Amino acid sequence: MTLIVVVDDEPQIRRTLATNLRARGFDVELADSGEVALTLIRSCKPDLVLLDLGLPGIDGVDVIREVRLTSDVPIVVLSVRDLEPDKVRALDAGADDYVTKPFGIDELLARVRAALRRRVGVPELRVVDGERLRLDLDHKVATIDMVPVHLTRIEWRIVEVLVSNAGRLVSQRDLLQQVWGPEYGTETNYLRVYLTQVRRKLELDPARPRHFITETGMGYRFVP
Repeated sequence: MTLIVVVDDEPQIRRTLATNLRARGFDVELADSGEVALTLIRSCKPDLVLLDLGLPGIDGVDVIREVRLTSDVPIVVLSVRDLEPDKVRALDAGADDYVTKPFGIDELLARVRAALRRRVGVPELRVVDGERLRLDLDHKVATIDMVPVHLTRIEWRIVEVLVSNAGRLVSQRDLLQQVWGPEYGTETNYLRVYLTQVRRKLELDPARPRHFITETGMGYRFVP
């Protein structure tokens, strides 16, 4: 059975998450502090960790750093902290995803499933064949309603990185470095410009994108 460790100092949130996760067949262990969380993670070897940042004792970001010394277990952060620096710190420390409180349980479960799929090594997506949009990464062919769409080299690289990580949050830093090189990391204006162009070409309604989603302050996500 898939084991999830839930770490939150609020009893009501722990109970709510435990009830919903167990109802969907997950095994759940609960922790109310960073110290307890680290002990559980080391002893139970969970498949995923749901982690609040504002913990008594060891802060959530320090928990992430400590876990990453010995484990690649997926960590999904749950936090009321919605400022960009907090999100960047957590992602740079090694978190896989970041969900801001309050959140919908269905959205959270979708993030959990996506993180677990990545853990078991689901092959990266190379062809998107949707109702209107078709992307073939290997042959660099994009069509909308079977009409070819021209993408520049940089646009294709952005699309390739996001599609290959379908469903997964790709941080701004990771996307910049994978597209432009390791010396990049803060030039977020590049991403805004190029993602706008990609949406104009590949989204039915660029102002309300369905596929190329911005996670404010964190990065971008491709939804097939």
